[in-house]
Parts: sequence; C-alpha cells; structure tokens
Amino acid sequence: MTEIEPTHQPQDPPADRPSLPLSSEAAWDALDIELPGGPATPPEQPLDMPEQNLRGRPPVGPDAGWPSIRTMLARLIAFGGAGTIAWIGYRQMSEVFGPDVTFLQTVLLVFFCITFTWVGFSFASMIAGFLAPRIETPKGPNNARIAVIMPVYNEDSAATAGLLAALARDLYRVGLGDRTEIFVLSDSRKPGPVFEEMLAISRLRDISPVPVWYRRRQSNKGRKAGNVADFVMRWGGRYEQMVVLDADSVVGASTIKALSARMNADPAIGLLQTMPMLVGGQSIFARLTQFAGRIYGPAIARGVAAWSGNSGNFWGHNALIRVAAFAQCCGLPEFPGRAPFGGHILSHDFVEAALLRRAGWKVRLDHDLRDSFEGSPPTLLDMAVRERRWAQGNLQHARLIFSRGFTWTNRAHFIIGILGFLMSPIWLAMILVGLALSANVLLSRPDYFPQTYQLFPEWPVFDPVRMLWLFVAAMSFLLVPKFISIFRAWARPLARNSGGPVRLLASAIFEIVLSALIAPVQMLIQSRQIFDILRGRDSGWEAQVRAGQMPPWSTVLRRHSRHVLLGLGTLIVLAIFSPGQLVWLSPILAGLILSPMTSRWSASPVFGRWARRQGLLVTPEERDAPEILAAANALSYRIAATLPRDGIAAMGRDPAMQARVASLLRGGAPRGPAAGRLDAISAEAKLAHSATQGEALSFLTEAEKLAMLEDRGLVDTFAKLPK
Repeated sequence: MTEIEPTHQPQDPPADRPSLPLSSEAAWDALDIELPGGPATPPEQPLDMPEQNLRGRPPVGPDAGWPSIRTMLARLIAFGGAGTIAWIGYRQMSEVFGPDVTFLQTVLLVFFCITFTWVGFSFASMIAGFLAPRIETPKGPNNARIAVIMPVYNEDSAATAGLLAALARDLYRVGLGDRTEIFVLSDSRKPGPVFEEMLAISRLRDISPVPVWYRRRQSNKGRKAGNVADFVMRWGGRYEQMVVLDADSVVGASTIKALSARMNADPAIGLLQTMPMLVGGQSIFARLTQFAGRIYGPAIARGVAAWSGNSGNFWGHNALIRVAAFAQCCGLPEFPGRAPFGGHILSHDFVEAALLRRAGWKVRLDHDLRDSFEGSPPTLLDMAVRERRWAQGNLQHARLIFSRGFTWTNRAHFIIGILGFLMSPIWLAMILVGLALSANVLLSRPDYFPQTYQLFPEWPVFDPVRMLWLFVAAMSFLLVPKFISIFRAWARPLARNSGGPVRLLASAIFEIVLSALIAPVQMLIQSRQIFDILRGRDSGWEAQVRAGQMPPWSTVLRRHSRHVLLGLGTLIVLAIFSPGQLVWLSPILAGLILSPMTSRWSASPVFGRWARRQGLLVTPEERDAPEILAAANALSYRIAATLPRDGIAAMGRDPAMQARVASLLRGGAPRGPAAGRLDAISAEAKLAHSATQGEALSFLTEAEKLAMLEDRGLVDTFAKLPK
C-alpha cells in the first residue's frame, strides 16, 4: 500500500460559525471577514502526473480488498439476471420463428436479443439496488485541505460566479472556510466571454469569505481533462482533496464535508461520486428530464452503487477526488491516429475512474447524499449537441476495454457506456429488418411443397401470441422500475413535495407519453451521430448551451424534415400493404411525424410554466428551493448587474475595471518565444498606431483582443489611449 503524506496540517476550524442566510447581503457584509486578494493564483506546489502506460503494469496503490457479500450478490442479480433474461428472450423468440429460421429472421433474432437484454439489465440493476449498502459518515478530526475546482469554457460568467459565491458562503458557514479554496480554471477562447469572466471572478473575490483563485490557460491542450491535469501538476501539492464541478453544477458544503470525512477515514478511497439532481429547468424538455432524474434517478443510482461496489464510475463532476491518487494514476495518454477515434480522450471521466481502480484505489458512488445539483439541457436539439460529443467519447472506449489491469466491473462500465449509444442504431436496424420481413412475406409466394411428391404442406411458422408476450415483457422491464419509483415516492415526503400522489402519478404518465414521442427522434439522431463518427467526423469542442430558447419553425422543420418524411412514408406504405403492422409501430411513427412540434413546443418555457402551474413535472427542489440554489440565483443577478453592456470598450473608460482585469494577470515581461506571441506582438503594434480606444478595437482581431487581455502591459497601453 502506498502511503500518501499530507502536505499541510491546518488547525481545526472554529466551531461557532454564524448561521446566516446565504443570500443575506447585509448580514454577510457586516461580518469581519478578511477578503482574499493579492495575486490571481497561489504559489505553485507541483505534483508529478506521469502519463499512464495502458499496456504496462499499473502503479502500486492501496489494497482495496475483495468485494463484500452484498456487492457480489448485487452483481449476481444485475448481470446474472440480465443473462437469464437474455436466454429466455432468445428461447422464446426462437419459438416464435419455428425450427426453419431464414437469414432475415436470424438477423432480427440477434438484434432482438441485444435489445431485450439491454432493457432486462436496466430492470435487474434496479432490483439489485435493494442491496445497496448504508453508508455512515465517520466522526472525528479531519484537517484535509480541499480545492473546489470549476473548469469553464466560454460560459455565462455571472451564473458560474453566483454558484461559487453561494458555495463559498456555505463552506464558511459549515466550518470549511479555513481549509477550502476555490479555483476557477478557464479554457475560454473568446475575448468577450474572457473579459466578462475576469470581471465576474473579480467580483466573486470581493464577496467570497474563502480564497478564490483564477487561472486561464493560453493552450487548450487536452480540453477539460488537460485543464484539470494542468491544475494538479501546478498546485496539486497544496491540497489533499479536490471537488470537481461543472460550470452549471454545485455541491452543498454539508455534502462536501461528509465526503471529505468519509475519504479521510479510509485511506484507500480515491474518488467519491455523488448523484447530481437536475435543477433549474424552464422548458418542458428540461423539466421532463429533471423530473425523471429526480424520481427515477435515486433507484437507478442505488442499483449502480450496489453492483459497482468499490469499482464505481466517475461522471466528470460533483465528485471528491484524492489529489495525490489522481496525480499518481490519471495522466491520460493520447490515442494514436486522427479523431474521432484518435487524439485526446473525450469521455475522460470513465477512464480516470478505471485508472484509479486499476491501481487499487476505491472508486465509489455515494448514492445517499442528495445536496448535489447540476443544470438540465434546455431543448431536444441542445441535448443532441451534447450527446454527439458523448457518443464519440464513449465509442473511443472500445480501444480501452482490454487494457491491462482494469477490473471487469470497469470494463462493464465501458461496455454499458458504448451500448448506451449503439442501442439507437441497433433499435433502428431491428425495426428495418422487421419491416423487410413483412415485405418479404407480402411480396413473395410461399412454397408449401418444397420437395417433390411431398404429401403434406409445410406451413410458415409464426407465433403472434408468443410475440405479444415478449413485447409485454419488454415494456414491463421499461415501465415497472418507473412505477416502483413512484410507489416508493408515495411512501416518502417526496410525493408531498412533488404535488401529492395524484399529481406525481399524472406527471409520471405525462413523462412516459412525451418520452415515447421523443424516443424515436433521439433514435434517429443518435444513429446519424454514430454513422458520422464511424465515417471519421470529429465532434469538435464547443461551449455547452446552458439556457436555451424555443427554436423557430424554420430550424425545427429543417432539422426534423427527414424524420417527418420517413414517418409519413412508412405510414403510407404500411397502411396500404400491412395495416396490422401499424398497431406495433404507431408510437414510433407518431413520434417521427410530430417531431417538429414536439421539438419546438417541448423547448417552450411558456408550456413549462403552464405545466408547473398544473402541478406537472414538479420536483421538491422547485417547491422548496435549496438555500444554496436560491442564494446562487440572487448572487448571480448581483454580479451580472456589475458587468458592462459594451464589453471591452468599457475597460478604457473605467480605471477600476481596468484594475480588476490587471489583478488577474501575471506581471512582468512577456514570456516564451516570439513565435508563440505573434498575436500579442501585432496587438502591441496596432495599439501603438491607434489614435483612440475605439480605433484600436476596430483594428484588433478577435485573437489580438484576447492577447491584449492576457498581457497587463497591453491593457495599460489600451487604457492610456484617448477615449
């Protein structure tokens, strides 16, 4: 076992922190708190983070021990149950076709078994959740220093700063202010967002009772994973633990305190993942997603936690990580070849969890902690953009499944992630093969006497009753877990906080119907994404849309025209040649034909507000908003009010604003070779030949404006120009 020596031994924090409302400005301003100031970043305390050799021996870490009996039983239920369901589905479907199976029937049998096993595994995993362990938070001293890191990339600066301001106050209130610091790790590349980001972080530093640091990389190497790795290699030695957040996520201080205590008590724990709850949704689509996550999510999380045991997964945010273990194990290599399968690892979180477990560290999903939140994708089209990058990242994992040292549970996480996206083209292929079988029956003349002098005919074999029961079984695997979650919520305050049992049931039915309409569209979108990836198209790296708006009819008609035409064409063909097939395919065809209306209206905040007034899709966090979320909302408005409307031009008129930007920049002469500073050199020349600030801004390109915001000397030069 590797001993990880702490780098700091801070004193116990005072126990008499004031219990102030997080958004009470007057009360907080009255406190005598020494506000953080000074440089943008603390002194560096580097940690070595070697690149991992996935074909070599893993680093030597702690001995996490054998899985518990409960974990082994949960795995037996989840995977053994899925295997049993697969065998039963295969046998029953074989009986449907009879002994003489054609080629198309064989193909359909394969696709059916994969799909049936997939829905069966989801059901079995949820059942395994009844064996999820109860996790206790240990008492006792805990002096571990914590960094709360938030990587950002062209985000809404006021919103992210508001989240961190509320968290900072919460940390101070629960007694973590003396051993926790906040780091904003910027990869933003556009001058406008960078300028607002710097001003927002400067305001955050004014009102935060805990230290806030800001670092912006000039190179985006490695994307988010590279951003976090850069932090670890430069400042990792300063902290024992780090909480990773997304730009729209937050973890309550009480949960951070519990996670830190659990990790501190068990030196073999490398990562503790929480179950984030989706919040803040305004559109029907966002509210639908967050309702499903809030009602069904805990049961799913319990199942995953039960069979994962100490070989859990990482979802990239809202988790606590042991910094030294992360540095030891999680230096990510680049895949050889070109994107989409080569280059940087996109879905790095799964890989980092597997690398930690590979070295012996425990990776665990602590499903019992609820004070963990993230934003919800606002529209179906915005969700499709996110899923494009996730699909590419998950398909990359096919190159990792057989790497040396991974546990079979981590390999299962990779396979489940890959199948999560491959199931759409598999489902589509199953439907197409089924239609081809029907067409073959309709258009071909059966041969009842294939042999000469045959006395009795050979009738085609198809058992529709058995097929109906297989369909009922598949639907049960999908729907029964949802209704178990509903019945479970009825027995808890969750039902009362979601509008009562009747409205909760009505919301669930509404969610099931709308999800059934959306599912065929997502199937085709994901199938197209998989096709694009397989033919070599890279997803790129764009900022995520956190707050969408209802798309115009022109956009939804253009994006969904193929879906509508496919639905109408299939409807017409089946109505003419095989009306009986419409009974089975009507939900899919309805989803395709109605896709423009579903996509547009589900993105409407007006319908979202209507649903809330009717008590539909309401979550407890909406009826009784957690204080940290209410405070974040108030503080984000406060910070947004201080940001200029005219961008960089305002910096030239306001010396205080110029000073705020300069405070987050490194002083001294420019560093690095001239070849890497060409934008700064050309910006300096243009500023020198500009008569006014407005003329300078008209001369500068976007890249040169960004270079100016990275150099304190250029900021001073710009500010000294006449207005």
